[in-house]
Order: sequence, then structure tokens, then C-alpha cells
Amino acid sequence: MADSSWIAVDAMGGDVGLAVMLAGVALARRRHEGMHFLLVGDETAISEGLKAHPNLLQNSEIVHAPGVVGSSEKAGQAMRRAKTTSMGIAIDCVKKGRAGAAVSAGNTGALMAMAKLSLRTMPGIDRPALAAMLPTLGDNDVVVLDLGANTEVEAKNLVQFAVMGAAYARTTMDLASPRVALLNIGSEDQKGTEVIRDAAQALRLATHLPMRFEGFVEGDRLSRGEHDVIVCDGFSGNIALKTAEGTARFVADLLKRAFRSSVRSKIGFLISRPATELLRDHLDPNNHNGAVFLGLNGLVVKSHGGANERGVATAIGNAAKMVKADLARRIAEDLGNFEKQAA
Repeated sequence: MADSSWIAVDAMGGDVGLAVMLAGVALARRRHEGMHFLLVGDETAISEGLKAHPNLLQNSEIVHAPGVVGSSEKAGQAMRRAKTTSMGIAIDCVKKGRAGAAVSAGNTGALMAMAKLSLRTMPGIDRPALAAMLPTLGDNDVVVLDLGANTEVEAKNLVQFAVMGAAYARTTMDLASPRVALLNIGSEDQKGTEVIRDAAQALRLATHLPMRFEGFVEGDRLSRGEHDVIVCDGFSGNIALKTAEGTARFVADLLKRAFRSSVRSKIGFLISRPATELLRDHLDPNNHNGAVFLGLNGLVVKSHGGANERGVATAIGNAAKMVKADLARRIAEDLGNFEKQAA
């Protein structure tokens, strides 16, 4: 049984470096009392970095790892070094029950491959999925999966993604019955591939599960807040994610350019500053950071490689919440109920 009070952190992974990772861990500790951390990486460097964060000294343990997975390193090569890298050892801490979850900002492909090989998929799951939450105009964020783990899927995979995504939404957003939809090229029942239509038919019959299947949703409705979980294959999901991130940056840059265009615009910016700061905060990816690999026998969370300390703290906080809510058990129960009803 994993220790739910401990989170293993790959302190050396990501683009931002050890200092930002430790600052993020320290912030997460201030936000969430009772958390403990296994800081995995170069022991000497971590010990030196902890001098700037005295609040971690009594709540952390250093796990030495001599190696680091490179940002451009191939997954196969990284897997052969799993036992000596900070990423691989952090995942192994989850496997051995030393931590309830592992958090890394390192190479996504390597992290996915290592996690799947080490933790294996849960019974009833053919393929794990990468899930994350995106901002919306509604009261809650929206869970989107898969975001790149599986470029080609079958109908049963989409159904499994829906079940896992609904359990994730119930855990992270405290929703009793999340609204689930399949990403499609149209909202009509006859639209889309045979795979998507078959998945929709199976989900329409799953009325016994704690979720509401609401059919298809088009890409332009992702951020409207009309659904809690949106399911797709990894190819479509990754494109949707990158498009949403690019659009957010486009809007932010366009506003900056507009407000700098004249003296009148600068005055207008000062008047509207509270609103623009609210917009910036809502679109800031650091406030929504932390994608999770669902369907494994253990929790592994991927932090954005360029996340700042707030982003790292957000990813760690999400990991802690999933562990506390026993997300893996909820997923297993829902899958069992689905398969029992289908049989």
C-alpha cells in the first residue's frame, strides 16, 4: 500500500532546473499541510538547494539518483537507464509503496514509457491515457483525455478513457456525476468515424455509472464549460491542447500590443487592469498544471517542462489530492461495474 502522505518529486527533470523545482515543492508544502516529499536527484545539489527552503527540511527526504533523463532523449534509451535516473527512481518509489504519487517535469515520452513498464496497466485497461484540465468559461475546468499517449484507438479504449476521466473529474472537482462528451467533427449522431460512433453507443448504455454521457462535442466548444470530461484519441487531443495553449498566448499578446499602441490605450489599460489580470490568471497554464497518466497501478503526474514554481506546486497539489481520494480504486470500481453491466 502506497504511503499517501509522501510524494516523490523528480527534482532534476524539466527545463527550469533544480531551483524552481525545489521552490515549487516548498510552495506546495505551505499550501498543503501534512505533505512529505521524496526529493529524487543529485544528493549534493539538492542538499545545497534546500538551504533556501527551511520549511522542507523536516518534511523531506533526499533519494540520490546519479543520472538525469535528457529532454530530447529517446524513450527506449531512457528506459535502459531507469534504475539510475531521477525520473525512473521517482516512479520506482511509487511501485515500492514509498510514495503515493510521482511528479516529474521531464521528458514526456520517457516518463510515459517508464511509468507503463514499471507500474503496468490496471486490470480492465488496455492502454493508459494522459489527462489534464483546461480552463473554461464555466464554474469548473474541463478534463481532456487522451492528450498524446495513444494516437490510434479502438472504441473500447475511448470507453475506458471516459470511465477513467469521469472518476478523475469526481475526484479533482468534487462532481457527483460528471458530464462526459466525445470530441467529434459534428454533434449529430451520424457524424464521425465508426470507432467514435461505437464508443458513443456503448456509453449511452452505461447509465449505471456515476457520469452523464452527453454525446458529441466539437472543438470550438471545448472551453465553453458545457462538459466536465471530453474524450478523444491522443492524436486529436494533443492537437486540441496545443491549439488551446497557442490561442491563449495569442489573445494575451494581442492585448499587450493593443494596450501599447497609443497613450489612450495605455490609459485604458490602467482602467481595465483588474479585468486583464483576471483574464491572465485564468489563462495562465501554471494554474492548471499537472497531467496524469490514468489507468496505471500507481499515480504519475507530468508537470509542464517550463512551469514556474506556482505551476510545480499546482501539479504536486493535484497529485496529493488524487492520492488522498484514492483515484485508482475509484477507477477500478467504475470499470468493474461497467464490465459487469456489459456482460
